[in-house]
Amino acid sequence: MSDTIVNDKLATLLAQCGLGNRKAFAELYDSTKSKLFAVSLRIVRERHIAEEVLQDSFVNIWNNAAKYAAAKSAPMTWMTAIVRNRSLDIVRRPLVEVADEDDYFALNMEDESPGPQEQLSSSRDQARIERCMKGLDGEQLQTISLAFFHGLSHSEVADHLGRPLGTVKTHIRRGLQKLKGCLES
Repeated sequence: MSDTIVNDKLATLLAQCGLGNRKAFAELYDSTKSKLFAVSLRIVRERHIAEEVLQDSFVNIWNNAAKYAAAKSAPMTWMTAIVRNRSLDIVRRPLVEVADEDDYFALNMEDESPGPQEQLSSSRDQARIERCMKGLDGEQLQTISLAFFHGLSHSEVADHLGRPLGTVKTHIRRGLQKLKGCLES
């Protein structure tokens, strides 16, 4: 294809991107990613950094596509300038970055997740509960499971099982008493 046809196609895709057309953006990305990646790779000299630059650049292209002016530059020139500038920013940044306040707070936050001892204790408790649940009769197990594990109210359990509300409450109460006795022993 001639340069004019390619430029017209890219300009049309950029205009569509400016209107929020994601399909046009995908086509623009597929059409230009290789060349723009090569531009970045020549500057930053590391593949993973060039990939990051390319991603950042395409976000920038998407966000600014509506501002592209075909009268000022060819589409590929405009996109190459975005990639080149982002690549140069990466190369010029200092080797040692100064941590900001957010980094300080993130590094000094206490991990609230359970530690190994708590996880072991929790798994033992879970095993005990499962063992005790197996000791319940079928009606008790079913009503307790629906009420506590599926979050149904007593009346919802009664409707679900087609049983009287009083019967459901009795099964739940007796089942909980049986569980309590099992867990305490």
